[in-house]
Amino acid sequence: MDEKIKILYVDDEPGNLIGFKASFRVDYHVLTAVNIPQAINYLENNPDIKIIFCDQRMPGKTGVDFFEEIRISHPLPVRILLTAYTDVESIIEAINRGNIFRYVKKPWAEADILSSIDEANKFYTANSMLMVKNEELQKAYAELTKFAYSVSHDIRGPLSGMLGAINLAGEIDDIEEIKEMLFLMGKSLTKLDTYILSMHDYYSLQRGELKITNVDFNKIIDDLKAMYMVISKSNKIAFTTTVDQREVFRSDEVPLRLILNNLLSNAFKYQDKKSTNKSVEVSIEVHKNQAIIYVKDTGIGILGNHIGEIFDLFYRANFQEAGSGFGLYNVKSAILKLGGNIEVNSVLHKGTTFKIIIPSI
Repeated sequence: MDEKIKILYVDDEPGNLIGFKASFRVDYHVLTAVNIPQAINYLENNPDIKIIFCDQRMPGKTGVDFFEEIRISHPLPVRILLTAYTDVESIIEAINRGNIFRYVKKPWAEADILSSIDEANKFYTANSMLMVKNEELQKAYAELTKFAYSVSHDIRGPLSGMLGAINLAGEIDDIEEIKEMLFLMGKSLTKLDTYILSMHDYYSLQRGELKITNVDFNKIIDDLKAMYMVISKSNKIAFTTTVDQREVFRSDEVPLRLILNNLLSNAFKYQDKKSTNKSVEVSIEVHKNQAIIYVKDTGIGILGNHIGEIFDLFYRANFQEAGSGFGLYNVKSAILKLGGNIEVNSVLHKGTTFKIIIPSI
């Protein structure tokens, strides 16, 4: 059953308030205010008010003054003026100053009020949807702007590196120097490949549907250990994992792997190179239909004023290592898609801990 439309009626004559509420309280949720301060108090405490009826002849402020006052602070409620005047200039002033949807002549007829409510509710719904779409459009436009910049920067960078290496190789006869150029070209191609894969993950998360299956975290962790064992040994980073899963957990395994892989990639990449006790730790506990995941590292850490921004698209908190700016944005998107949440605790030059909670679906 749909909730009743919430209406605020403002009039300094108590008899009018009683009559309005008696006529429409069955079909609508009616709030009544005998003065402007009381009306503003209702608006502050009832953000779901959709329609405001206000008498023009109010003490201290007119109905038009009141509507003009709340245009900025409460833009969504549809404003309807009740007036005994039919002067055209007064009506035009009311529309221009108070952004009034329509006016109803006093004494009002029930049919006129019902018609006004119906039209105002349709206008409120359409306007609310338009605001939501506009916010989505602004967000998409901001991401597109960042995307265009990132593509030009992060794709052209590796390509420029390759072209430079190719040009140099054409002038070199020494086989060792040519091998060095090939090594540099390989690094550029690897960077470009990583960036393209990150873009693919981004697109898949934005568009793809969830594919729910039974998830075995032991299997996922075994696969990730195999992936990161070489970098762990070669860089002398202690890599420990623990999984406590004694019940069935259902979710989409692909975004789960993406979350863990991106967090581990950062944990290894942003280690403090001067430290002699480097470590990365993953622990997963499945309990009461949710998975609690911790990813801890002894890395360089994140500045406190950066933590709120690290999940933004293309944001880079530091430049110790080159990144695509997709990683943590994709992590946050995947977690939200799975209905979970993430917390970050970081101390500069000591390390970072990510805590992720994801419900079983």
